[in-house]
Amino acid sequence: MYKKDYEMIERSAKIIDKLRSECPLTHCITNYVTINDCANAVLAIGGSPAMANEEPEIEDFVNIADATVINMGTLLADQIEAMQKAAIHTKKTDTPLVIDPVAVGVSKLRNDATVDLINKSNPYIIRGNMSEIKAIAKLFDVDENDSKAKGVDVSDEDIIKLENLENNAELIKDVASKLNTTINVSGPVDIISDGENVYAIDNGEPIMSKITGSGCMLTCVLGAFSSVSSPLEASIIGSMSMAIAGELAYNKVQINNLGSGSFRTFLIDELYNMNEEKINRYAKLYKVI
Repeated sequence: MYKKDYEMIERSAKIIDKLRSECPLTHCITNYVTINDCANAVLAIGGSPAMANEEPEIEDFVNIADATVINMGTLLADQIEAMQKAAIHTKKTDTPLVIDPVAVGVSKLRNDATVDLINKSNPYIIRGNMSEIKAIAKLFDVDENDSKAKGVDVSDEDIIKLENLENNAELIKDVASKLNTTINVSGPVDIISDGENVYAIDNGEPIMSKITGSGCMLTCVLGAFSSVSSPLEASIIGSMSMAIAGELAYNKVQINNLGSGSFRTFLIDELYNMNEEKINRYAKLYKVI
């Protein structure tokens, strides 16, 4: 049984106040299905979102942004060009970059686009579900097994559980080391690694998978935090904030006999009300490696 890492919890919890005092501009190139929720999540946690997606102005927004997020949910031809330009320019400007390779492993287009974006940039964080990270592991010759991705959702056999935590942790650590980045994998149990350390977060609720955009929102929240902290700490505090917000929102849904629509609203409310005290009280963060 893993022990809580109280020191990391306390250190990460302090980053929320720093984020809100600086209110960093978080430039999000994201998909049109979840763009409104992503902007609201960044605002709620304390950042300032910019949702600029047009290729001609991408470099201008990267220049002024404190962090940039690339979400590959809707791969329109002109959006791929904008993503490529952003990836290249964040490397030139040393702007923190978070990449969300949505549904990588499903199509050649997404596989090629993911490899291209990673190779052209220095991503601070790559966030995905376990099926997506397994696909990246194969694309970069870290692991030879095929991903079992099913669209944007994680495959049933790739869902992270306490029983398979150690094996998944080793793979995620290897991918992070190979790509020289921090890998953030979300699921019933979240796993985060910078290639040396591996942490697990056992918060959150299954209802989070019943609304569109919880993963996209998390990616943008990670972008906001990455502008005021290290990639590892940004991943930890971002994931803890989202997971704890999910738990507290679900409690309200249960008490009032409501559903997923209300949960979506409560989730934003809980991000807005997230603070150091709640992180220290509710976080279930464990050092795995």
